[in-house]
Amino acid sequence: MLKKLGAASLLTILASYAAWLYAPFPATVEWSQKEIELLQSLSLTALPELAPDPSNAVADSAEAAQLGHRLFFEEQLSGDASVACATCHQPDNYFTDGLALAEGTETGQRHTPSLVGLSYSPWFYWDGRKDSQWSQALSPLEAAHEHNIDRLRLVRYVLSDPKLRALYEQVFGAAPALEQPAASASPLGTKKQRDAWKNLPPAVRDGVNTVFANLGKSLAAYQRKLQPGRSRFDDYIDSLSDAGAIEGAELSAEESAGLRLFIGKADCVNCHNGPLLTNNEFHNTGVLPVADQLPPMGRYDGIRLARKDPFNCSGDYSDATPDQCLELRFALDDNSLVGAHKTPTLRNVAKTAPYMHGGQLLTLRQVINHYNEAPVSMLSHNEAKPLKLRPIERRQLEALMHTLSAPLATDPHWLQAP
Repeated sequence: MLKKLGAASLLTILASYAAWLYAPFPATVEWSQKEIELLQSLSLTALPELAPDPSNAVADSAEAAQLGHRLFFEEQLSGDASVACATCHQPDNYFTDGLALAEGTETGQRHTPSLVGLSYSPWFYWDGRKDSQWSQALSPLEAAHEHNIDRLRLVRYVLSDPKLRALYEQVFGAAPALEQPAASASPLGTKKQRDAWKNLPPAVRDGVNTVFANLGKSLAAYQRKLQPGRSRFDDYIDSLSDAGAIEGAELSAEESAGLRLFIGKADCVNCHNGPLLTNNEFHNTGVLPVADQLPPMGRYDGIRLARKDPFNCSGDYSDATPDQCLELRFALDDNSLVGAHKTPTLRNVAKTAPYMHGGQLLTLRQVINHYNEAPVSMLSHNEAKPLKLRPIERRQLEALMHTLSAPLATDPHWLQAP
């Protein structure tokens, strides 16, 4: 009899626990005024106009964007004429590639981030080693695993192509004469290329660098056109205002419960805030390193590289004045940044798997489980803490992520090769 009673009690306890684990949330969610104000800060309605980039005088030039558009899709801007910017940043995939690690002329070490809305960021790359979109656009061109083309050859190609040269001179004026014997030269690359670069006359090196920087500025002018479009997430939030409901703006009970978790118990909004759902800052969240790679130092190295970069805001090829580069000068650079990586946008996140700086997590469910567990970091400490979300709560949070998908607010002209 006692054994039967014990078994019955155990079954009752297990049933109660299972009911708690999977208990649904109410079909409707009531929001306080304070919560509504927080939610409204996440809507694209709150996204300000894109501010000028003082380091790039042609950032909002229509002609520079046209040149950048051509450059973005040009495979000849690679050592083997097979890789364009659009090879990894594919318009049909929200300017990502769907791969764990980028594939240029070789396999890279980092996951390709989306370019959508990226122009609002003050820092670029997962470790923030670039402080402008135009200086970031330069690095893949010379990187051995991406475009793998040397600086001199790149500039010569652009200036020898009649259409590209005409567009360049329309924006920047007459191009410099670069008549000299070297066929390949760069301050980066092979020893032969570095030696050839050192042997170029200083005026020629400066001319090459000037054209090189201007190509980056044109690519940035194009990328400023790539902006996210309104999703059901935005329409729902805007319907909470005094303006009233928006047709088709409703969220399901599962999605609205996920939204409450997002701004509450799951604490997502701590890093994924603002209309682009990123604070554009750097955090160590205990993500394991990519297989066969050492744990990266992240932002700790990134800010040091940014300050040494000849194409940074304070450099000779920037259009900014020193007092316009305060972020570079005063950015945090202490040990708290060891292993920290940039917070990505959540816009279209359900369409841009895999995730993290090395594509280590393949699905949204894996990402949510990672933050739910908050494992110990291999470097420094994990800023995230275990969330202790129930299985049903994790599903609700994942459901919310799908409400962030939407076509881009970009003229289709810019999404196709010219």
